[in-house]
Amino acid sequence: MLVSDYNYDLPEERIAKFPPEERGSTRLLVLDRNTGLIQDSHYRDLADFLNPGDVLILNDTRVMQSRLFCHLPDDRKRELVVLEKHGNDPQRVMYRGKLHDGDVLEVENQKITIAKILGNGIAEVLSEIPLADLAEKYGTVPLPPYLHRDAEESDKKRYQTVWAKNMGSAAAPTASLNMTEELLEKLKQKGVIIKYLTLHVGLGTFLPIRTDEVEGHKMHSEWFHIPEDTITAIKEVKNQNHRVVALGTTVARTLEYYGKTGKTEGEDDIFIYPGFDFTVIDALLTNFHAPKSTVLMLASAFAGWDHLKNAYVHAVDEKYNFLSYGDSMLIC
Repeated sequence: MLVSDYNYDLPEERIAKFPPEERGSTRLLVLDRNTGLIQDSHYRDLADFLNPGDVLILNDTRVMQSRLFCHLPDDRKRELVVLEKHGNDPQRVMYRGKLHDGDVLEVENQKITIAKILGNGIAEVLSEIPLADLAEKYGTVPLPPYLHRDAEESDKKRYQTVWAKNMGSAAAPTASLNMTEELLEKLKQKGVIIKYLTLHVGLGTFLPIRTDEVEGHKMHSEWFHIPEDTITAIKEVKNQNHRVVALGTTVARTLEYYGKTGKTEGEDDIFIYPGFDFTVIDALLTNFHAPKSTVLMLASAFAGWDHLKNAYVHAVDEKYNFLSYGDSMLIC
């Protein structure tokens, strides 16, 4: 299976560079994954497509302000992005600009030492105070690289879900950025059950696939936790023939990893691509994803590539907005 098979034409003007003026004022494309039928709607009308008894599962991770602007002793500037830390693993960063083992960087008089260059723009580092604390105090929002801009003050709020709770992500679970407290309340009033899990999103989600064949890609690892009440809700709705709806690919990956392993906490490195057998989720609310990306392949596995590609062509023609700050798609 070739990575190049999962491609489509995405005009630059269709990439949403900024969030909509009002959270949740976006469009919603609804795709029937069995028939390929496409329906144009609005995100605020999501409740029309979910049923009483369905469970909608959200990721409650909180994004770190993980982008740090530093300088070397001779004042040459360097940029670091703090990566998610797993257990006792060494602290790692992605960096921009040339660095070497032993280099010492400063940010607001705090020192960060490059312990080891690992390659592909990633290094292990040591710091006088925890790097996560440095990032939260002095860092900025780690916007996706394809936005080609620096974060603005408004991004601190808008590149975060309204229910963000557990600090640890190096990137946002972007499918959740359009959800509002008002819409969640509307869903609850209809009888939709709202539950949460935590998956700390890594910047690996933006890294390109560097193999020609899909099967050759090694997925990055991310820490997750699924609370017992969420597991209980999943089992109950399954027994009652209601649906498990994943809000975003982060939730979909976590639930399907649980479905395959039975694990409710740990490191999740599952790579979902066409041919995957879904055992937990019944519907997926997600963004429009970049060509040849791992998240596009997950959506393709769930919807079928032919159906999904037709929907993407329709979305481009109808001038939907794509990627992190763009419109959404419900695959059901």
